[in-house]
Amino acid sequence: MSDDLRIRLLIVDDEQSIRKLCMTVGEALGFACMEADSGESALALLEEQPANIILTDMVMANMSGLEFLEQVKKLFPRTEVAVMTGHGSVETAVQAMKLGAYDYISKPFSPLEELRLFLRRMAEKIRESELFGYEKGAFTGALKSKTGLFQSANGGTIFLDEIGELPLELQAKLLRVLQEKEVRPVGSNQKMKVDVRVIAATNRDLEAEYRNGTFRKDLYFRLNVVTVHLPSLRERRSDIPMLVHWFLDRYAPGDSVQVTSAAIKCLLQYDWPGNVRELENSIERAIALGDRRTIDISDLPPTISSASSSPDAGLELPASSLTSTDLEDIERATIQRVFEQVKGDKALAGKMLGISRATLYRKLKRYNIGARQALPLPPSSQALQ
Repeated sequence: MSDDLRIRLLIVDDEQSIRKLCMTVGEALGFACMEADSGESALALLEEQPANIILTDMVMANMSGLEFLEQVKKLFPRTEVAVMTGHGSVETAVQAMKLGAYDYISKPFSPLEELRLFLRRMAEKIRESELFGYEKGAFTGALKSKTGLFQSANGGTIFLDEIGELPLELQAKLLRVLQEKEVRPVGSNQKMKVDVRVIAATNRDLEAEYRNGTFRKDLYFRLNVVTVHLPSLRERRSDIPMLVHWFLDRYAPGDSVQVTSAAIKCLLQYDWPGNVRELENSIERAIALGDRRTIDISDLPPTISSASSSPDAGLELPASSLTSTDLEDIERATIQRVFEQVKGDKALAGKMLGISRATLYRKLKRYNIGARQALPLPPSSQALQ
């Protein structure tokens, strides 16, 4: 079971100034913020990018805040919604609470600190209730009891992503759960035994964090039983083509989308500060904006396409940190995938790969592709096919 501990906040308001203000405050609190100018656009966004907290205005064109709230609680029951009542009244806020709103805040925000404290308090309560659950009536908007992630993962494994984002107060509660192997839902006097394997991940230096006092030292050593360092994507560039094929199958299943050799070279040259997530987003974008047949350099984001210094270099990929064996495996996996998908049409395969027919014949012979007993893909490539 996975839980990203960074709060995802969606602001829904038809006034851009309000959205900008709320996002500024949310980002300062470390939230991942999104915005929508209507209930309809917010629902569409939620289908692609789920949110932990929604802060919505009550009076908007077409779909009202109450209608939007009803839809959210129906479609995304685990998402908490807070309402802004600048245009409404106490009665409207009460109605929203009856429909499942977590809390409400009045507009305009005066002072601005009020909004910051409101979001911070709400985020901490949601983090705690997500992890440990809560009892009916534990807080405003808790209309029924909810099982926490630790209880749901009992007897299995829970993955806590971005553990370094956890507030100190909640770190203490997590430490208690790990030591005592029991949880107490918010608003309950009863403790429940849990047997859970915990895997935590972070991109922060937690040793430096605990020395600076921003992460509990005892929690650090409680979690640090076995450490696995995952190299950044730029340190394992040989994985890029295989990951690309994996994301193609995920976002365009059955479409036989091909990636030109020039695009592969461009992807290999880029430094990937956003690691695998950035690569995934790039492929998803290329599929959404392209013709769903071929991905070329022009289909990649500008920051990535500009990394290519020689778009016509064909399949002679840059060595960078790759060994010659890595490059051969990449080249063979790419050619064989294309060759199989075009059902042996050499002319079409050469066109998709961006190489001449003579070059294609030479490489087919070199890797024994298309022969009666074709060589299998490297094991690492097969795992991602």
